[in-house]
Amino acid sequence: MMNTPHTVRNATPNEFEAIGKLMVNVYSQLEGFPKESEQPQYYQMLASVGTLTAKPETELLVAVSESGHIAGAVVYFGDMKYYGSGGTATRELHSSGFRLLAVDPSIRNQGIGKLLVNAGIRKTRDKNLHQLIIHTTRAMLTAWKMYETMGFKRSEDLDFKQGELPVFGFRLKMD
Repeated sequence: MMNTPHTVRNATPNEFEAIGKLMVNVYSQLEGFPKESEQPQYYQMLASVGTLTAKPETELLVAVSESGHIAGAVVYFGDMKYYGSGGTATRELHSSGFRLLAVDPSIRNQGIGKLLVNAGIRKTRDKNLHQLIIHTTRAMLTAWKMYETMGFKRSEDLDFKQGELPVFGFRLKMD
């Protein structure tokens, strides 16, 4: 359980840099995930994650403690055409998605990831969309297990390769 209550809200522009640093830190530590030297453009996207909010229906959600500490973040796409992944996901209609989920390593296993995912699920339901789409990799097994526990189902039709890295698609139907 969480030690401190956290609130999920839209990140403010003055938080974008700190969130970008958190994302670079989290993704660079994943065993089996490409390093910055192998995929510099991907890490540049992580570092400048706040710029994604310039796309329509795109939000950078942040989980913050009562003291304002950034515990984690995720990018929510209310329209898949702005999702920006490889594969076929950007052609999915009546769907939303999220990408780039990151939780502060010092406070993992306190429900922050689940809190952020649930915010995306609520947004998808509120928009009366049919499904929520996500992608993950083998390097993100903790998240992968969480997604399956929360009802996401593997969708091989959404899989693609990011460079040499296999990326696996999942769907959560909103029926």
